[in-house]
Amino acid sequence: MPSPDEILNAKILVVDDCADNIELMLEILRDAGYTNVTATMLPEQVCALHRQHCYDLILLDLQMPELNGFQVMKGLKEIEQQGYLPVLALTAQPSFKIAALEAGARDFISKPFDLLEVHKRIHNMLEVRLLYKELAQYSRQQQELALHDPLTGLPNRRLLEDRIATTLQHAARHQRKAAVMYLDLDGFKAINDTHGHAYGDEILKQVAQRLVGSSRKEDTVARVGGDEFVIVLGEVGGLGDAQEPASKLIEVVAEPYQVNGLTLSLSTSIGIALYPEDAGTVEQMINAADNALYEAKRSGKNRFCAASALHKAQVHAQPLPAASARHQAAQAAIGSVA
Repeated sequence: MPSPDEILNAKILVVDDCADNIELMLEILRDAGYTNVTATMLPEQVCALHRQHCYDLILLDLQMPELNGFQVMKGLKEIEQQGYLPVLALTAQPSFKIAALEAGARDFISKPFDLLEVHKRIHNMLEVRLLYKELAQYSRQQQELALHDPLTGLPNRRLLEDRIATTLQHAARHQRKAAVMYLDLDGFKAINDTHGHAYGDEILKQVAQRLVGSSRKEDTVARVGGDEFVIVLGEVGGLGDAQEPASKLIEVVAEPYQVNGLTLSLSTSIGIALYPEDAGTVEQMINAADNALYEAKRSGKNRFCAASALHKAQVHAQPLPAASARHQAAQAAIGSVA
């Protein structure tokens, strides 16, 4: 629940075309201890002011010339489409009360003001508004936790797959290519085993910072578990556009790390998959890059391997199909007869 201080420090806007009414409401609010109160006699400014300040409460007179309170609320509802419309309507017309609630106001205060009623309705509405904001913030934090790695703050596998899908869709639509780089840290286990997980965690955070700092803003850098990271590159012209940043990342990761006075070193191996040559779906792209990573590790580590090169090697290493073998045997027989 919001604390008393949070309620008294809430941002309040008073809107009325009558200077005397504004002065009276400001005096009521000041006497009650509210510290962050402003006012305007120009209803056409309310929406712009709310976009700028995001008020916790708008005390809005309904009967104003040119632009009345109902019209103002219509504009405010466009700003607060997914939120809570913080309007407390002020009216001297009994018939306007229900209309105000139907228009989006959360409550109303009748004119002339009853001091006790004013205090209670303002306090109650601010309490609800601030509680709503707390819940909305908590919900956003939970969503962030569900989509990001808690240690490094990078996107996790769930968000990564969504980013890859979006990148592939964009590449297909514009007849472009995209790349996925799968990274694994060489020597990380030895650091973890020798110095402990606290050192390993610090290394992972520093690696994440280096990867982000060495990537384009439009690329996605994700941690998919342990010491494995994935980088998604959109708008690439060919394999060379992925190999160049891969070489740069190998150099960056290999630079020494300072952790609690110790200088530690490791390297990285990278597998690269290119869309659409190597794979056509999210899962296939990840698997192709992972297989290429395995080959980079098997070949000596601290290097990158492209899935296309791995595929060619596999093709050359495969035995001839039976039909082709029979064809060659027949050709040989013909040659011997001749």
